[in-house]
Parts: sequence; structure tokens; C-alpha cells
Amino acid sequence: MRIITGKAKGINIKTLEGEATRPTSQRVKEAVFSMLQFDIEGRRVLDLFSGSGQMALEAISRGASFAVMVDRAPEAIKIINDNVIKTKFISQCEIRKEDYLSFLSRYRGEKFDIIFLDPPYASGFYAPALKKLLERDIIKSTSLIICESDNVEIFGNDNTLAGRFDVIKQTGYGRICITILSPKKENSNEL
Repeated sequence: MRIITGKAKGINIKTLEGEATRPTSQRVKEAVFSMLQFDIEGRRVLDLFSGSGQMALEAISRGASFAVMVDRAPEAIKIINDNVIKTKFISQCEIRKEDYLSFLSRYRGEKFDIIFLDPPYASGFYAPALKKLLERDIIKSTSLIICESDNVEIFGNDNTLAGRFDVIKQTGYGRICITILSPKKENSNEL
């Protein structure tokens, strides 16, 4: 895996070995960042199931101002740490070893502009994460949430939750589906 473009262009980063994680492929990452190319500069990023940190690091390389990378696996945190050091983005990154719901429940910082949501496909974590993002008021009305899944249905058949987001784009790459969401402007913070 490597950083595609920007300040850290061409730097190879580590990914976790084995079946426990599924890093975003180079092709899908390139497609996602082509869709986001005008929405990255100066933005705050949350990489919620970070794995290797590659999505957040690519965003910083392309001009994002700051990224928080969250993963609960100790081996993932070590890889993320190594990659942050290798790309020299230490001052622009915060690494959190935490379960996603614990992080979202306790987070008290600035709101995020871009959120990468790429949990294990069969986990069922998409809908709870989206609900918590709304409930905790840590996204802006202009925020973009990029969901990588193996299915177009990321809302867990929850029509109320689906009604709280606009689907900006949904596209497939083989068995992978990328869905870009933004909160509906009329949303209140109550779920």
C-alpha cells in the first residue's frame, strides 16, 4: 500500500497481515479520493475503523488539516503509529485505541468534516455508528461520510435513520460498494 498523491506521495505504508482486517484496495482508495478531491483541503477527518490509517493519511497528504484514527486492535494501533511516523504527519494526527462506540460516546472535540466508515462488512456496525454520529453532534451539516461496504444497504433497514441522510453518491467496485452520505440539513440532534 502506498500514499497516492500529495505531500507523502509514493510512501509505502504498512497494513495488517492476516484475515482480521481488509485494507481498502488501491483502486477503491483512488476512486474515493477522486470523488473527494475538492472537499479535502483544510478539513478535519475521522477514520473510525482505521486499520492501517491509510485513508486518514491519504487525506492529510492531500491537504486535510487534522485526522483522528480510531481502532480497537492493539496490532492496528502499532501499524497506524508506524505509518504516521513514516509519513511525518505526527502533529496532524491523533491515534485512539478504542472501540468505535466508546470513542463516539466520549468524544468532546471539534466536529468532523470527513468521516471514513469501514467496519468489518458483516459486523452490523454501520447503522449504530451513523446513529451515534448524529446523536453526539460531532458532524456538520456539510460533513461527508464515506462508507465502504459489501452491500448497498448500510442503514440496517432503518428507514428513520436513512431519512436523516442524503445519499450523495453510491457506486460499486466489484463486490465493494462506496456510499457517500451527508446529513440532511433539516436534521435536529435528537434521534
